[in-house]
Amino acid sequence: MSAPVPVAFDARPLTEPVDRAEARAFVKGLRAAGRMPTWSANAIIGLVFAIVIGLFVLGIGGSIFGGIAVALARGGAGGFALVPIVFLVVVVVFLVLIVIAIIGGAGGAVRLFRLDRFARANGMTFEPAVADPPLPGMIFSLGDSRRASDLVRGAQPRFVEFANYRYETGSGKSRQTHRWGYVAIKLDTPLPNIVLDAVGNNGLFGASNLPATFDRDQRLSLEGDFDQYFSLYCPQGYERDALYLFTPDIMARFIDNAAALDVEIVDDWLFLYARRDLSTLDAATWQWLFSVVAALLDKLAQWSRWRDERLAAPSPAPAALGGPASTDAAASGIPGATAAPAPLLTPPPVGVAPQGRRLRRGVSWASIAIAVLFVGGWILNLVLGALGR
Repeated sequence: MSAPVPVAFDARPLTEPVDRAEARAFVKGLRAAGRMPTWSANAIIGLVFAIVIGLFVLGIGGSIFGGIAVALARGGAGGFALVPIVFLVVVVVFLVLIVIAIIGGAGGAVRLFRLDRFARANGMTFEPAVADPPLPGMIFSLGDSRRASDLVRGAQPRFVEFANYRYETGSGKSRQTHRWGYVAIKLDTPLPNIVLDAVGNNGLFGASNLPATFDRDQRLSLEGDFDQYFSLYCPQGYERDALYLFTPDIMARFIDNAAALDVEIVDDWLFLYARRDLSTLDAATWQWLFSVVAALLDKLAQWSRWRDERLAAPSPAPAALGGPASTDAAASGIPGATAAPAPLLTPPPVGVAPQGRRLRRGVSWASIAIAVLFVGGWILNLVLGALGR
């Protein structure tokens, strides 16, 4: 296997001291430029937390005051001494909650400021948030309230974007937020839709970590121990193309550097997915991500030569060309003899035939099993309830 590619980068902005006033001014500038919502996520969380806890405290305080009022009404004057104590506790709690909310908002400003400085120090740019990012990966078309945040982008030697991503599904009590981190790498040419489902991050009984399931007949086994790390899916009929793209040296790079990440190739993008934030203030995470990207970029250039032969224009018939091939075949006297096909005049154009652009989705047997168990338990509960009557 190839050795990981060392990457030198400046991680100091992630941890060095920050002037909070400067951070607040930075966030104010972002809002003035319309580059982020009026309320940051941390401020909203802090405000909601303060309201919930405040209501809880008010409820307890109200109960205590009610008890004291009842005690006083019954002549228990000793309870009156508790009134200033309870009042003081309630005031202190509210002051603490206000401080927490303020610190949470300030902490969010410092975080954004650090990420922006980190991006600049490494020749990249920072974007706080993008609603409904127009990317073709499998996670970007699911649910609603889709939002990418903490985007760190670089353009050399090719476009790369590191970000966190959220989307929501369901409604009411079943509303659920799905959290992802991703790395998006722009390729030189569109390629067939290929997915590498990392084995190491699968769930119980080997259930895939991915939000989509693919037909099993699209699974392709590669040589060596690659299957121990990834399950590779490619469109039917594109097996040779997948083998062309995933040569032994490229397989080694993925095993050595990206075995903890799910991978998707779609259109002219390569995506790396994780079920956690990837754009963080953790220097070790960035060191790892930069090493992964550097290891892959070193090999992705060779993919630019791939062409989909299914897009090649049919060669003109030899007779139409008027060349010697048709004459020689006719003069041979051999029954059924035909002219040799004319050589391809031009290579296929850049692109992917329709049948190779997207993998066929399948059914998750684990989800079906869970649904069957749920329905079976519900029916059994009804039967036992009826028998109990």
